[in-house]
Amino acid sequence: MDHAYITMVKGLSIYPDIIQQQSDLKIVYTPIHGTGIKLVPDVLKAFGFNNVHIVSEQAIPDGNFPTVDYPNPEESEAMSYGLKLAKDLDADILCGTDPDADRLAIGVRNDKGEWVLMNGNQTALLAFNYMIEARRKKGLAKDNDMVVKTIVTTDLIDIISAKNDIKCYNVLTGFKWIAELIKSKEANENYIIGGEESYGLMIGDQLRDKDAVSAVAFLCEMAAYEKDAGKSLFTKLVELYKEYGLFREHLISITKKGRDGQAQIAAMMDQFRNNPPSTLGGVPVVGLYDYEKREAKDLANGQVCAIDLPKSNVLQFVLEDGSKISARPSGTEPKIKFYFSVQGKLDRAEDFDTAYASLGNKIDTIIAELGLV
Repeated sequence: MDHAYITMVKGLSIYPDIIQQQSDLKIVYTPIHGTGIKLVPDVLKAFGFNNVHIVSEQAIPDGNFPTVDYPNPEESEAMSYGLKLAKDLDADILCGTDPDADRLAIGVRNDKGEWVLMNGNQTALLAFNYMIEARRKKGLAKDNDMVVKTIVTTDLIDIISAKNDIKCYNVLTGFKWIAELIKSKEANENYIIGGEESYGLMIGDQLRDKDAVSAVAFLCEMAAYEKDAGKSLFTKLVELYKEYGLFREHLISITKKGRDGQAQIAAMMDQFRNNPPSTLGGVPVVGLYDYEKREAKDLANGQVCAIDLPKSNVLQFVLEDGSKISARPSGTEPKIKFYFSVQGKLDRAEDFDTAYASLGNKIDTIIAELGLV
């Protein structure tokens, strides 16, 4: 079974010839005491990478997770051992997978040579763009290619897909919805990649669920592809922002403890649903997407359109500049998540730090205006 899986994953490679040229790409990998150690090194070897360094302190599967407080690659603390080794070795890319190896995080050097961790939206953006761009350059692109993401994942993927004449479908959060859409479209459309902002990717249609093992190999191929062109993944990310628009995303999770925690969250959703803000961050709110009612409302003229997705207790505020704020309560615990996606322009790559910080300030302002701090 392992052999069959590795063979399948190897078949996902778009540029094996570039991997041959960049076979010494210096990769640091940590399974964070999880199951990824069983297959990630073998898959990277099968792809042709021969310079892989495992974080020894986190290599042995251990459900006690002795080196971390929380074994989640989204957390910088969980990736700290990997970051140290990557820095010591002057690596090209750092990859970390969660305990059951279905989600991954990557670290790269920025334009100042500092190691930074990509967030889930940035990782997905790079992966989607590479799949679209590389397939086109290699002559593998098909007229019926499609990609799938969730409604809270960066809309920059929609923009890039549209510019490349690729259909991009949006589904509710969860890979079961991605798999269901593939099944409904597979007779007429060719799925190539799907993902969500919470560090999950599904490369190709043979697994029908998020899988970090194949994603690690795919992202390392991306790094090799960019290195072969004399660039880093960070450089590529900034290029995409410059070409298509600068986006910054942020997630906060609020827990309401106590006996009435769920009631407080329900009241919060009712308030947003019935009295949406007119402006956020100085920008008019022009749309309210209510997935519970399955309605999209134009707040300027009151026009309502149907949302063709299953019912779900999610609200989205759409701003005049394209920014979007989503509220999504948990169905099982007194917790609510807010997803922020704001956008602007990046005229010059050297202005990235300043422009990105400005979008961060905009997010902070919106959080305060919504009364979330």
